[in-house]
Amino acid sequence: MASGSDRNPIIIGGLPSQVPDFDPEETQEWLDSLDAAVDERGRERARYLMLRLIERAREKRVAVPEMRSTDYVNTIPTRAEPFFPGNEEIERKILNATRWNAAVMVSRAQRPGIGVGGHIATFASSASLYDVGFNHFFRGKDEGDGGDQVFFQGHASPGIYARAFLLDRLSEGNLDGFRQEKSKAPHGLSSYPHPRLMPDFWEFPTVSMGLGPIGAIYQARMNRYMHAREIADTSKSHVWAFLGDGEMDEPESLGQLTIAAREGLDNLTFVVNCNLQRLDGPVRGNGKVIQELESVFRGAGWNVIKLIWDRTWDPLLAQDRDGILVNRMNTTPDGQFQTYATESGAYIRDHFFGDDQRLRAMVEGMTDDQILHLGRGGHDHKKIYAAFKAAVEHKGQPTVILAKTVKGWTLGPNFEGRNATHQMKKLTVDDLKGFRDRLHLPISDKELESGAPPYYHPGRDSEEIQYMHDRRLGLGGYVPTRVVRSKPLALPEDKTYASVKKGSGQQSIATTMAFVRLLKDLMRDKELGKRFVLIAPDEYRTFGMDSFFPSAKIYNPLGQQYESVDRELLLAYKESPTGQMLHDGISEAGCTASLIAAGSAYATHGEPLIPVYVFYSMFGFQRTGDQFWQMSDQLARGFVLGATAGRTTLTGEGLQHADGHSQLLASTNPGCVAYDPAFGFEIAHIVQDGLRRMYGPDSEDVFYYLTVYNEPIRHPAEPANVDAEGIVKGVYRFSEGTSGSIPAQIMASGVAVPWAVEAQKILAEEWNVKADVWSATSWNELRREAVACEEYNLLHPEEEQRVPYVTRKLTGAQGPFVAVSDWMRAVPDQIARWVPGTYQSLGADGFGFADTRGAARRFFHIDAQSIVVGVLTELAREGKVDRSVLKQAIDRYQLLDVSAADPGAAGGDA
Repeated sequence: MASGSDRNPIIIGGLPSQVPDFDPEETQEWLDSLDAAVDERGRERARYLMLRLIERAREKRVAVPEMRSTDYVNTIPTRAEPFFPGNEEIERKILNATRWNAAVMVSRAQRPGIGVGGHIATFASSASLYDVGFNHFFRGKDEGDGGDQVFFQGHASPGIYARAFLLDRLSEGNLDGFRQEKSKAPHGLSSYPHPRLMPDFWEFPTVSMGLGPIGAIYQARMNRYMHAREIADTSKSHVWAFLGDGEMDEPESLGQLTIAAREGLDNLTFVVNCNLQRLDGPVRGNGKVIQELESVFRGAGWNVIKLIWDRTWDPLLAQDRDGILVNRMNTTPDGQFQTYATESGAYIRDHFFGDDQRLRAMVEGMTDDQILHLGRGGHDHKKIYAAFKAAVEHKGQPTVILAKTVKGWTLGPNFEGRNATHQMKKLTVDDLKGFRDRLHLPISDKELESGAPPYYHPGRDSEEIQYMHDRRLGLGGYVPTRVVRSKPLALPEDKTYASVKKGSGQQSIATTMAFVRLLKDLMRDKELGKRFVLIAPDEYRTFGMDSFFPSAKIYNPLGQQYESVDRELLLAYKESPTGQMLHDGISEAGCTASLIAAGSAYATHGEPLIPVYVFYSMFGFQRTGDQFWQMSDQLARGFVLGATAGRTTLTGEGLQHADGHSQLLASTNPGCVAYDPAFGFEIAHIVQDGLRRMYGPDSEDVFYYLTVYNEPIRHPAEPANVDAEGIVKGVYRFSEGTSGSIPAQIMASGVAVPWAVEAQKILAEEWNVKADVWSATSWNELRREAVACEEYNLLHPEEEQRVPYVTRKLTGAQGPFVAVSDWMRAVPDQIARWVPGTYQSLGADGFGFADTRGAARRFFHIDAQSIVVGVLTELAREGKVDRSVLKQAIDRYQLLDVSAADPGAAGGDA
């Protein structure tokens, strides 16, 4: 063996070994002892000794490498399991009734004439995990706080409904209304956890897989943030996220694990239901998903608890002095374990134990039926309780429990562990009989053979139901429950908005900066100011929001333990445990999760927060659109700013940054109120209306999206006779034409309004056209209101027919109408059918590119000169000007030559 000096320097687990050996003789004694253990007792014994040494080293706070994964056995040994405080017999009866009703509800929903389906296998595998949580851990809201926040796995919703039925929270009529939300209203049940559809029941929408995990992480963080800032006492709240092992392949599931570890979120527990199956097959057929996840979570800094085997394995593992059983567990792939779940005891004896005489000897005294019932830890209440208790008592780290289960557990051989289990919805009579027998329920064959299978309730006065009520009473109320306790906020007076309404004078600023100025004034409000939660993905300086650093500070539970490199500057980067700004790094998904947690705090904790999330260009609705949908489902409120908006405004950034479509994406979200303001005074009215709608006496479950730009322009002062209603509803006349004799109308939004004003001037001076300029602050809201009018008229033909606001507003204005924006034409085209006259749009369709603003706008033909030609074209079509002027105008303005365009304003990063 080479001496230490002959070895190459190595690093193990990040720990350097290039350390002088001050006592080579002692070192050699330790090495000789290890060699002797290997030679005399074998590698397994030596391995055990090494593990115990590592364990003791950690107890003594000696830095040693972290193990990526441990043996395929329970993390909590039998000897360390706590006393189980529940009545297992009663809990078994409760669980059996819940299992039955969940399966029957889905089966009945699949009956002829309905056929809306459902999923039963996921809950069947995770039922015991939920039951232990309901009976012993999940805190309700009856104590006046937010209780625990439980993110239920979406496909397990039938089991949550079934339990609520036993507790008289839901009726048989509700269960029969599963997935029939309109036809069985008001008794219908949503398919999955949907707070918008069941606002008194569900808290968190989770079925878009991957959003539950990231949502839970940022909910736990928001709890700490609110506590640190003394907005709410969240010290008792624990966040639970029930997830699937297949779901962990979603990027959002694992992408933000490190923030939970970095901030020490020991108020967070993931429970991963490892039934080893995806929707259509094994998660890791040739591998071991629990071992893989253990490595990932350990590496991310989480506390990992593996819950693999139930108590029937304890005697066998106690006999395993040579480690051969553990080795077999370590080396058997998941695909084979899935097969064992579907085979006989004899098969398991032959294939798992059979090829090693020592293993076979362990089970010689066991029958095939006993071997068949060697179970998985995720179905054992005592083992689950031990894992959950260890999780909530662990300090300094978030915890993940990796619980091994069988998909479709107890549903019978046609369901358990089968690849197609996820899609199986209908139980045959024979399936039902076998299921009933396994659950020991007093339901007769006749009841199962005649029509739809019945629900089972042991009776309101039964010991099972009384036990359930008692447990929930002791834990603070029923879960899930959504309660809105918050009161309307005292909104700022009009004078708060006065500064922005004055305009920018001779200074040119971007609409982003106009919004930031308004936000600064709002945050000075004594009542409202502390409730603003600023959120940005590493772009505060880009958005001109670094001015908040010294006063609001950046939230960090550890504070700032270093000297900032820019500490001498007025706008130095400043972190604080009570900071108001969330700086989530380059993670739009993380920022949106923070937005949702903050925006729903009014319900979760009874304390409204006003999140202001500012993102860069298109990286909101395009990148995290699924989360914005989740935000609407969760009834969250707040302001979302699409900064550096527009396809041509971001100049040199190019194709993957030039946003010409986010307004269109926003229009697909029914909970989103979207605006594209041009000037500071418009922003003031929109924000004031948003605060009223979201936080006033008659609060609405919406969120506001404003697109703001980085192009510096002069902002006019608010007109004396400003049309505030038009600004809020979506369109108002900004500039009336003063010269020319041929009437026309130009509608523009956002950064395009100044181009329209320039076009108005050119049309008057050079073409005798008198054009009015309309600022369309919201194409989306105009369309939404018009659609609502048409819907009303469709169903009320004998009533006075409603006229859309855009039609009423534009009636009397002599067309044609030409619409222009820095968006693709589909955005202004939303209102085309309701415009009372000839309508044409100009837009930035196609991919963006890097160039000057002027060149880009000339390329897309949306600049002032292109607007002029667009108006002339429509006038020629109506016979109001001769068509010969069109070629004259195109040549005069060199519309076919991109390089001929004025480059436009430069700069304006904010």
